Amino acid sequence: MFAKAFRVKSNTAIKGSDRRKLRADVTTAFPTLGTDQVSELVPGKEDLNIVKLYAHKGDAVTVYVSGGNPILFELEKNLYPTVYTLWSYPDLLPTFTTWPLVLEKLVGGADLMLPGLVMPPAGLPQVQKGDLCAISLVGNRAPVAIGVAAMSTAEMLTSGLKGRGFSVLHTYQDYLCPEGRQLDIKKSSYKKLSKFLQQMQQEQIIQVKELSKGVESIVAVDWKHPRITSFVIPEPSPTSQTIQEGSGEQPYHPPDIKPLYCVPASMTLLFQESGHKKGSFLEGSEVRTIIINYAKKNDLVDADNKNLVKLDPILCDCIVEKNEQHTVMKLPWDSLLARCLEKLQPAYQVTFPGQEPIVKKGKICPIDITLAQRASNKKVTVVRNLEAYGLDPYSVAAILQQRCQASTTVTPSPGAKDSLQVQIQGNQVHHLSWLLLEEYQLPRKHIQGLEKAPKPGKKK
Repeated sequence: MFAKAFRVKSNTAIKGSDRRKLRADVTTAFPTLGTDQVSELVPGKEDLNIVKLYAHKGDAVTVYVSGGNPILFELEKNLYPTVYTLWSYPDLLPTFTTWPLVLEKLVGGADLMLPGLVMPPAGLPQVQKGDLCAISLVGNRAPVAIGVAAMSTAEMLTSGLKGRGFSVLHTYQDYLCPEGRQLDIKKSSYKKLSKFLQQMQQEQIIQVKELSKGVESIVAVDWKHPRITSFVIPEPSPTSQTIQEGSGEQPYHPPDIKPLYCVPASMTLLFQESGHKKGSFLEGSEVRTIIINYAKKNDLVDADNKNLVKLDPILCDCIVEKNEQHTVMKLPWDSLLARCLEKLQPAYQVTFPGQEPIVKKGKICPIDITLAQRASNKKVTVVRNLEAYGLDPYSVAAILQQRCQASTTVTPSPGAKDSLQVQIQGNQVHHLSWLLLEEYQLPRKHIQGLEKAPKPGKKK
């Protein structure tokens, strides 16, 4: 909504009666806020302005600005918090998580698609279609966007996390944000604006130029600077965690991963008698039962040798190659079943504890551990595909940094869309092995590269 510049119609100080009404509206819209929190959000004496504007698509929006920062906006008689407000009250709305690479798309006006969601260990928040939700980034509790759920949580999981998940209304860094961004230097350690600007420029966070005599202006900001991107909201204290149930992170539990098979168009005739069609997902045992029943029902079991199955035209078209159609007339049971499974499309089902199963086509990529050489011939350990197993790369990096006493970085994974990789200094495969196998209890078959651990007596 605020991805492009808007037109301001009016900007006036709020009246006493309107201030009281706004407090009542906030209490109704956000019942989880206590009386003190509502008074803090809508202060009684501080300056509070009502800004009426027209968004770039013509929508009439009312924005409430406190202390120079937009705190709320109203659209079609519905009240919404801004990201500034959510930074102060990060648990105000159910929060969904996405990858840092997605933020740029949201700021540009895109909606959040379900493939961009990160599945937390405790599962997705439970919401209904039309519910207002917050969106945060992996590794940072601070919400960066608000949106309306395009479907319920149950529908999201049933869809296999495909399609549009949220209609995004407002994001960090959109045109509503520049209406705020005020900093009280006197309350900081810098005390003076000149000292603050000098320090920020030395750290290459901003560029300052004297555009007119005696007036310094900020002409550029490096929004990707580590000092900005690494800013996080402090975790709630133990006292607040007991008050706000569920605010703490849940322990990780590995997902149940089950291989499946998907019926392609070339196999539909074989499976339609059992009530399945193109795109149906089946377990291996179901495929076996269907093939056996098909052979028996159509009298295809060889009368002289029960271990052989005669091939009718449908079986020939489905599993026999063109150069075999005049030579292969019968097949043993195990060969018949193996060929059927080979012709079906691979798929898999992932079930996180307490969540509905998610079914996807293809094969799940294993967690990939590799070793690489960096500058000065230094060895590093790189681990990819953590997200597919519900693991947060930033959390894994933080744990490994502490245990290995080595530097870690999280970067985009080359060639993988919206995926991250963790890089740890040195050969840390032993630590990764213990973390993934022993603590997270992930099956060894879903991890590749464990053999790269240093041999006893050898330098890492």
